[in-house]
Amino acid sequence: MVMKKRIGFVTISDRASRGEYEDKGGPAMQAWFTRVLTGEWEAVARVIPDEQSLIEKTLIELCDVEGCSLVVTTGGTGPALRDVTPEATEAVCEKMMPGFGELMRAASLKFVPTAILSRQTAGIRGKSLILNLPGKPSAIDDCLNAVFPAIPYCIDLIEGAYLESDPAQCKAFRPAHAKPPK
Repeated sequence: MVMKKRIGFVTISDRASRGEYEDKGGPAMQAWFTRVLTGEWEAVARVIPDEQSLIEKTLIELCDVEGCSLVVTTGGTGPALRDVTPEATEAVCEKMMPGFGELMRAASLKFVPTAILSRQTAGIRGKSLILNLPGKPSAIDDCLNAVFPAIPYCIDLIEGAYLESDPAQCKAFRPAHAKPPK
């Protein structure tokens, strides 16, 4: 049985959730995946305020109820008092995947010295990978270009949906022994 391919997109912003600020991060994430992924997939999007309990509830819903194999967030990864996305992600994950955050910061440092202020992270909840991205659309692209090659195989290993990409856009890496589901 082939799993339905669903990706959760969560914009975490007090102002965007109140309609005071246009959400640019959520659409930027979706545009990136639309450009890179091949085959059919479905977006499940949310815009919520910087409230840790609500972030946790939303991540759990997207993983456990909506069946998203990948949940990407934007916003709330800095040092500001209301930036609690990494804490919410850690609270709902069984395993943390620190290599994703390390690589995203390294990639971002090529463009801006304040990348060291970012606390992006990633973790596993059941059969879902949760990935925290920065809030700036150009930084979203930089970070996804850096880490995406490992994302499909990571999702394979946790028995999530099989994601395929257009290698001309961003090539996913899978070991030679990895085979697509039947």
